[in-house]
Parts: sequence; structure tokens; C-alpha cells
Amino acid sequence: MKKSILIVLLMITCITYAQKKSNGTIYVEHPAINTVEDMVQAFVKGDTDKVASYLAEDFKSYNGTSIDKTDKGEDKASFLKEMKFWKDNIDYFSIKRSAGAYPDALEYKDANNKDVVWVQTWEDLKGVHNKSGVKIDMPIHRLFIVDKNNKIKTIINYMNSSIPDEIGDSSTDRQNGMIYNHHEYINTIRKMIYAFENNDLDKAYSFYDDKARFLDENNSERKSISLAELKANDKKFLDKFEVNSIDVSGYPDYLHYEMGNTKVVQSWWNYNLTRKSDKKKIILPVFFIDDFNDDGKIVFEHAYYSEKMLEQ
Repeated sequence: MKKSILIVLLMITCITYAQKKSNGTIYVEHPAINTVEDMVQAFVKGDTDKVASYLAEDFKSYNGTSIDKTDKGEDKASFLKEMKFWKDNIDYFSIKRSAGAYPDALEYKDANNKDVVWVQTWEDLKGVHNKSGVKIDMPIHRLFIVDKNNKIKTIINYMNSSIPDEIGDSSTDRQNGMIYNHHEYINTIRKMIYAFENNDLDKAYSFYDDKARFLDENNSERKSISLAELKANDKKFLDKFEVNSIDVSGYPDYLHYEMGNTKVVQSWWNYNLTRKSDKKKIILPVFFIDDFNDDGKIVFEHAYYSEKMLEQ
């Protein structure tokens, strides 16, 4: 039995090795890689003539993520026009190898690829669209086919379309919701703040969802805390400070965003405090951003204030 098992294992090992078949060679250094990277840097500089010199006459560029089965690609003339767009519209434009990455040149053995070299690259494309101010910072993966004359005949691009889409969307004005200076959610914030001012903590906390999270900008780790943790922090605060009054600064805004159906109240307050240890009077400006759910409960609160003012 033991002998049979060993024979089977040996057969599996042989089959596994037999399934491997070389179909070419991968190079980390190759003239085709030089051609590709030289063309890319000429593209970044906006050197039309130099870029054109690296492209074959039958050149085509394709979007590798397109689902259009009839896509005929972009020809040489269109590609050069696209380069002009980048030159004219993108500030601080750069395309560089991604950290830790390097191009590969692949020479395949099969007949369909005997006269070409495939080059694959992993790069970071960066810049700022000079009309919309949209920042471009995204990885791109590209496949290049270089012919026997060391000319690029094909580029297949793989990149996330969200940033180009944002640039396109930013070309026209678009409303994204409504701003209110009077709203039930604003009323909720006022009731919550003034309950805290009057030390009616149970009422103040009743306006929060049980699973609400809280983020204090003074938290160096930028970790949100739970409602239970907020209550503990409030107790420590009230042990050190007496709340004389909390006064609104300006007026709160309720922002109902169309995108994501997000409901946010922004409010500005002056906390008039007395530090119990030395009776020092402190006026602490505080800015709150409160997110609401559909039930009218606060689900996330972001607090901005200077902790150093409490220590002076």
C-alpha cells in the first residue's frame, strides 16, 4: 500500500512538471523598454514630433477596460491630439514608474508574436487639471506592442476612470442639494447643545443614535469613539470645567446633499467656561459637523476646537 501511494505521488509530480511549457522570455532590460519609456517622457513634455517618431504608422491605442466590442481604437493622429490636451490642460504633469515596479519586455515564441515585443508597465500618473483644479494621482497599467522596427504599434491602457470623469463633471455647474438655515435637524442640534449647557445630559444624549460615533480633531490617532466613551469623556470635562453658557456663533446650516442623500448640520458655538482648579474664565470656540440618519438621529459628530485653550 505504501509503495502504491509513493508511485501515485511520483506520477502527480511528473504530471505537474509536464504541464509547464515555456512560451518565450521576459527581459528586464530591452531596447523596446527604452523606446516605450522615452516615448512616455516625450509625451509628458508635449513633444509632438518626438512622440510621433516612436509610433508606427498603423499605431492604435485602446482602452483596456472598455466593454465596446466594436472599439476600433485611437489612431496616431488622435493620440497626438490627446497628448496636446494633456500638455495644455494638466499642470505638474508626470508619469513615473510606480514604487517598486519596473517594466517587463516579453518576447513570445508563438507565430502570432514572432515579430513583436510586448512591454508592460506600472506607473503613477500625476498632475492637476488647470481648469477644474482636480488633482490627478492614480496608478496606470499599460501594455505596449513594439514592432521589429522598434516602433510602438499598440498601446492598451488600464486605469480608473473616476478622475477623468470628475474632470468632465467639473466643466459645468451642478447643484448638489440644498442649504437650510431653519430645519428640524438644526432644532435638534440646538436642543442637544442647550441640554448640555444645563447639565441635562440624558436629554442631550437622547438625540444621538445608540451606535453614533464621535471624532475629536485633537485626537492624534484620529480614531472615532462610541457614545459610551463620549459620556466618559464628558464626565472628565465637567469635573474640570463649569459650563457658564454656550452661545451660538453666527447660525447653523443644514446641508442636504443630493449625492448620497447625506444630511449634515454645521454649527458654531462659544463655550463660556470656568476652570475649577483656578477659576480662570475661558471662551472656547467649537465647530461641530453632525451627520443625521433618516430617523432624525445624529449618527456621527465631528468636533473642532483648540485643546490648548483649555490648558492655558
